[in-house]
Amino acid sequence: MDIKAEIDSIKHHVDKGNYHAAINLSISAMNACRRIHHQDGVDIFLDLIKDIVQTMTDEFGSQG
Repeated sequence: MDIKAEIDSIKHHVDKGNYHAAINLSISAMNACRRIHHQDGVDIFLDLIKDIVQTMTDEFGSQG
């Protein structure tokens, strides 16, 4: 798996505000890493999911 290419694709969706697609692609990539026992990749995509959720929280969450 080309992790950099996956991340670039996911970030493209985030930049367009398509968070649903970004999270789905992140989960798919994480699962692909799990299947090949690539723990570093799993951790990378879990962190990316956290970042997407934080972006959504910043954009849509209550401000106070």
